[in-house]
Amino acid sequence: MNKKSLIIVESPTKSRTIKRYLGRDFEVIASGGHIVDLPEGRLGIDIENGFEPKFVQIPEKREIIKKLKEVARKFTKIYLASDPDREGEAIAWHIYNLVNGEGKEIYRVLFNEITRRGIEEGLKNPGQLDMNKVEAQKARRILDRLVGYLVSPILWKAYYKGLSAGRVQTVALRLIVEREAEIESFVPSFYWNIFGEFLIGGKIIRAKLVKLDGKKARFENEDEVKELLERLKETVFTIDELNEKEERLSPQPPFITSSLQLEANQQLRFGSAKTMQIAQRLYEGVELGSEGPTGLITYMRTDSPRIAPEAIASAKNFIVREFGPDYSSPRNFKSKNKTAQEAHEAIRPTFIDYTPEKVRPYLRDDEYKLYNLIWRRFVASQMSPAVLRVKKLTLKGDKALFEAVEKRVSFDGWLKVMPRKDVEEGEGIPNLKGDEEVRASSFESKKEQTKPPARFTEGSLVKELEAKGIGRPSTYAPIIQTLIARKYVERQKGSLRPTELGKEVAKLLVRLFPDIFEVHFTSRMEESLDRIENGDDKTIRVLTDFYTVFSEKLKRIESEKSEIVAKTQPKSDETCEKCGSPMVVRWGRHGKYLACSAFPKCKNTRPLKSEEEKIDKLCPKCGSAMVVKYDRKGRRFIACSAYPKCSYSEPYPTPYACPVKDCGGILVEKYSKKGKKFYGCSRYPDCKFASWDEPSDKICPNCGARTTFTRALRGKVYHYCAVCNHKWRETENKKGVAKPESETGDE
Repeated sequence: MNKKSLIIVESPTKSRTIKRYLGRDFEVIASGGHIVDLPEGRLGIDIENGFEPKFVQIPEKREIIKKLKEVARKFTKIYLASDPDREGEAIAWHIYNLVNGEGKEIYRVLFNEITRRGIEEGLKNPGQLDMNKVEAQKARRILDRLVGYLVSPILWKAYYKGLSAGRVQTVALRLIVEREAEIESFVPSFYWNIFGEFLIGGKIIRAKLVKLDGKKARFENEDEVKELLERLKETVFTIDELNEKEERLSPQPPFITSSLQLEANQQLRFGSAKTMQIAQRLYEGVELGSEGPTGLITYMRTDSPRIAPEAIASAKNFIVREFGPDYSSPRNFKSKNKTAQEAHEAIRPTFIDYTPEKVRPYLRDDEYKLYNLIWRRFVASQMSPAVLRVKKLTLKGDKALFEAVEKRVSFDGWLKVMPRKDVEEGEGIPNLKGDEEVRASSFESKKEQTKPPARFTEGSLVKELEAKGIGRPSTYAPIIQTLIARKYVERQKGSLRPTELGKEVAKLLVRLFPDIFEVHFTSRMEESLDRIENGDDKTIRVLTDFYTVFSEKLKRIESEKSEIVAKTQPKSDETCEKCGSPMVVRWGRHGKYLACSAFPKCKNTRPLKSEEEKIDKLCPKCGSAMVVKYDRKGRRFIACSAYPKCSYSEPYPTPYACPVKDCGGILVEKYSKKGKKFYGCSRYPDCKFASWDEPSDKICPNCGARTTFTRALRGKVYHYCAVCNHKWRETENKKGVAKPESETGDE
């Protein structure tokens, strides 16, 4: 047997990083993640035999499994070093079953960070597999399979094959759909705020009316506002109070998975999946020149903000050295979430001295942006609170109370590494004696409108899921990806908007399974999984309790299947031209269409007329009206409405003129060989103009071109002109009117 030890990790990247630190006494090999899973094409769970899962080898992993067996035979001592969470524990358990044999010493090691310190610490404290964690992950996998495998076919029957339901996925969809319903039912109302400008101590101070007749000043009647403005013009005002105090602004804790995804979404416009992919690379190791592969952050799937004592000490030394002792304020954090895994740490840099600027030459642009966010958030969490000097001036007259507030930073503290523009506010209030004359120079009202709740972004949905106890750090990004892949949800200007299909699916599943896809029920299931992990509950009891309720609902639904299909596939007022049967409205991958109700005897289908948008153009071939159609991949084009008698078609036209001078063509939607949409000139090949970017009717402020283009750069949306290469983005002035903020230069 080999005197060396074998370490088995999940990813090849992590394997290379660990090899660098351990030298010749260890061999490191990667499993590539899971090596077994439940089978495809069948349930794979023996319900009658205590919900026993029938795990099978993943076909794509056969070569890796063969290699793992061959390599493991040569070693007596084996360390299983998959990720330090439930899923990692399950992977380690399956590998254990694969490589275990007579005379083997197999240990479980946890690497919270892929650094020399983290690896040596893990190897100094090897343990055994945590079978409670394995059981909790097994229970989760069984629950998810039961729901997905037994509920999804209902959707296939009602809509089309390929749709899916999920124990957590469907609840997330429900939250998105219910938020959209709130937005759609929201009725806005108008109200007015009143502001005054006062000359005090030789300076104009703008103040807001906060109270009138001892009540909060909020007005919903415009006539009342006009009357009050006239009354205020005649009012004599005096200084009621001038207060000055200090406010301390404390830093936020370091990131956990949910807060990292939220902040990366808000600050960097990263989706949840992208954030986690980049964080995975930073955790597993990045090549730092002569230093080789180095893990830059701690494990990124965590719900605990706890910080290791040595990391706190390291941060203190760095802060004192770089900023001085006044900026240091060491602290630790505890999660407010009672189910948080406090054994884990927060997401933080592994080496505080690896500043973002120092490692930037070795990182991709997106890696640098995310690492910069993580590094600064952690350093700020160990710094002193910022101190604000707050002045509040109140003016009174004729039962009206106006207020002006000024905030200025007197000590920046943690703001030194995380500057914020929203901390300071208000115009400078002079130091007053209290007996200065107050002269009101003008008053104005500002009309405001109540706003509906905002749509979820990927980040805010993750925050909501965590707050409601739904899912776990490892599941947030995959849930969102699945909702988008199934076309239940679409991204729209950074938000998640449910599609018509998503609304229908959510409505159907919530009606059929009101308890299973209920927020609190799902949260209680997560608590049950936590109890299994903590050894306070048994897998068989949790699964039995769930399946008892679930199976009863499945039996009832089986008897109602024809009614369910009838409701989701309503009859139209058209008949099949082939067999005379009524046509029904069905769903396909690219929307609704008409299908013969005699299917499968008659397989006739045709587009839904209401879905065919007519355009103001006649077919140049036969003179019939042209309509908008979609191909099997969902790409739109225009075609003759007389099809199949006339098969004429052409690319979908946009209302934008080709920007090439004197061309006379318009831009049309086209698609590359790989299916990516671009915009080309309708006069091709005479004009070969093309752009990947969305055309816009924004007029170029530099040359006056009437067709410009929109592009997202560095997280901001820009307009640019293809004629003169002028680039600009719109900002708002103080009156809320959009104005261009320009840059000119080549793209």
